[in-house]
Amino acid sequence: MNKSVFTLKTLLALLVVIVMALTMVSCDQLPFDIDGIFGGETPDDGGDETPEHTHQYETVVNQEATCTKKGSATCTCACGDSYELTLLPKGHTYVDGFCDCGSMDPDYVPEIHTHAYVDGKCECGALDPDYVAPHEHVYVDGKCECGATDPNYIPPVHEHVFVDGKCECGAEVEVTPEIKTITIAEAITLCGQYPDGTPEQYYIRATVQTISNATYGEMIIEDSTGELYVYGTRGEDGVTYFDKLPERPVKGDEVLLLCTLSQFKGENQVKLACLIEFTHTEVSPDDIANYTEMTIADARKAEAGALVRIKGVVAQITYANGYVPAGAIIVDGTSSIYVYSSDLAGQVSVGNTVDIAATKAYWILEKEQTNAEKFGYKGSNQLESVIVVSNDKATSDFDKSWISETTVKEIMDTPVTEDITNKIFKVTALVKKVDGTGFINYYLNDIDGYTGSYVYTQCNGGDFAWLDEFDGKFCTVYIVAMNAKSSATGCLWRFLPVAVSDDGYTFNTDNAGEYAVKYHALGQFIDVYNADPTLELLTSVSSELLGFEGATLSYVSSNEAVVYFTVEDGKTIMHCKENGTATITITGTYDDKSYSATVDIQVLDPEQIEYITVADAIVAEVDSTVTVRGIVGPSVVNKNGFYLFGEDGSVIAVLVNDLTQFAGLEIGHEVILTGMRERYVKDDASTIAGQTCIVNAEIVANLFGNHEYSTEKFITDKTLADIKALDITESHSTEVYVVKAVVEVVETAYYTNLKITYNGTELALYCSGASQYNWLKEYAGQEITMEIAPCNWNDKKDNYRGCVLAVVLEDGKVYNTLNFDNN
Repeated sequence: MNKSVFTLKTLLALLVVIVMALTMVSCDQLPFDIDGIFGGETPDDGGDETPEHTHQYETVVNQEATCTKKGSATCTCACGDSYELTLLPKGHTYVDGFCDCGSMDPDYVPEIHTHAYVDGKCECGALDPDYVAPHEHVYVDGKCECGATDPNYIPPVHEHVFVDGKCECGAEVEVTPEIKTITIAEAITLCGQYPDGTPEQYYIRATVQTISNATYGEMIIEDSTGELYVYGTRGEDGVTYFDKLPERPVKGDEVLLLCTLSQFKGENQVKLACLIEFTHTEVSPDDIANYTEMTIADARKAEAGALVRIKGVVAQITYANGYVPAGAIIVDGTSSIYVYSSDLAGQVSVGNTVDIAATKAYWILEKEQTNAEKFGYKGSNQLESVIVVSNDKATSDFDKSWISETTVKEIMDTPVTEDITNKIFKVTALVKKVDGTGFINYYLNDIDGYTGSYVYTQCNGGDFAWLDEFDGKFCTVYIVAMNAKSSATGCLWRFLPVAVSDDGYTFNTDNAGEYAVKYHALGQFIDVYNADPTLELLTSVSSELLGFEGATLSYVSSNEAVVYFTVEDGKTIMHCKENGTATITITGTYDDKSYSATVDIQVLDPEQIEYITVADAIVAEVDSTVTVRGIVGPSVVNKNGFYLFGEDGSVIAVLVNDLTQFAGLEIGHEVILTGMRERYVKDDASTIAGQTCIVNAEIVANLFGNHEYSTEKFITDKTLADIKALDITESHSTEVYVVKAVVEVVETAYYTNLKITYNGTELALYCSGASQYNWLKEYAGQEITMEIAPCNWNDKKDNYRGCVLAVVLEDGKVYNTLNFDNN
């Protein structure tokens, strides 16, 4: 290492400076070579100094000398004598290559040092980073004083007690700031203050009273201060819709909602709520203590009002208007039942296994209850007022081992007095989609292509769009008759498909003979004949749908004195002769494979039946039972029935129990029927005349024949305007007018409408859609003569509607055969 060495002269000079700066020194006694130290000259006394005086100088450094620059000092005596001194530069003093002034020794070469560690240390003081001192760990509470942790240490169980998020052991938890909530009463006040919406959101903690729409989270919430309607609820993010949340509250749960408050049409509401959190309220044993556990088969047999508890798999979910989940079909190993509950439907998925407590019920639409009672229909066998005990939220197939295999036709032929509602059957059915105006109907028909019914929907068919892939195909369908539409003319089963699969059905033509008998031949006969029907019978059946042609039919009577068959002009004709009973054997044959069935026919003398005329029936007491004889006329529209004519031209509308009454019935037949004389109005206290008719009619005797109905009483001197001007408080529904009119067909992208007009007057026709008058479309734009019967089935308060009985042409009449065509 190179170091600078002070010269002796430099050291002495510095010492003199220090001494002179601090003390008074005698001029005569300066022991040093001042010139050599300071670079100046000593003062010349010039020999003037008296011996009596000796200079005493005081030295003050004016500017310190640095390593490279000179300094200065002043020496002053009390006598006034003084002089200036120059301080020489001190020069650099290097230590390890550096001077205090910051300069670096240009000749300095740092010494290279290699650490030599002994017991983890070098003599320079450096520590070996890889050194591990030999040490035997001594663990206390799982740790050694060296910092090591005992791998086998099991800490004692400690229950944290947190105060402000900290435990005395040092553990911490995140502390959620207290959320300030308002009561529902306070929320209602804010709704009134800000009817268009509050400028800020508020927290409300409340209990879910009901959920009316599980898709959008529409609900009623309540607390001790009141209740409030919630229009819609989303997730905490304000974006996720209620039905897309992984977990959703149900009735009885406590929720914390962040709400925007407002009013809608004067009613208070939570316009939009964000679900922050909720607490599920578990069902307690006390809640279900009064419910009896049973199978679904036993629950179906329980009386209305019984408290039952069942467990089963969700097989299908139903929807109400707006695609709101409304209920579910639940299945176990014994049977199935419908559970009407939006709370249940909103929280389950197909395949979930649920345990529920509920009340047994039989449901009929309120406005249909009177008609249902007439026909002995008890209602939809179902459960309601549901408590969901548990839901496994898994996906399981429902048990099918108990399900009977049948046909759509057999279900349709089942009387409504037999309780089959919501009981699953397995059938082969033709799925048929029919587009309407603003709606879609889906039909489940038998293999003949038309025997069946429509699927029950409250969403204009939108809830069954999943059936589109099966349209026009024969499928395996697990089906329930969900309910029966009950009208004044009877009850009609309505279907719900539970599960559908396309299994590639192909009709076995070996069964073509059986098909011809069951689906075509048997329907030609009625149980009782009161006259010779001279009925032409089918002798051959083909089905393009099923893929066969020319299955033959033959008939044999066990008693030809009562019933016999003839061949006339190549046609097989059935005749009845004497009173009595005969068994008819019908045989269907195809490709040498035959099937036979029998039907018993009774022939009775009609003279034994007492009856009145149509004119007498018109004036009969309302709600009295009448037996009437007359000629079958054209069809009633939008009702199951026809017009019955008397010999004098009197006419009355007749509504039958069900469409099976049309079996073998044709316009021009003479019949004897029984039914109730009715003033058809919604409210008996109404001043509107309503519709004069016979309802719940049954054909007692068909005397057949090909009779022209009488037009003797038809009104021929009026116009369409006169019909429209008829007083609705007066009875005109037993009249027929012969008038001129023009048929107008209005077709748009959304609907088709048909109306009749004449000279600026437009008369509405009573129908459910223009399709019921398709037969009139060929006369569109033409002025034609019509037979029109005024009608008022729906208590219209403005004017009578019309029912077109026939179009009168030069070469005859074209009749309204709507209900006859449908059978």
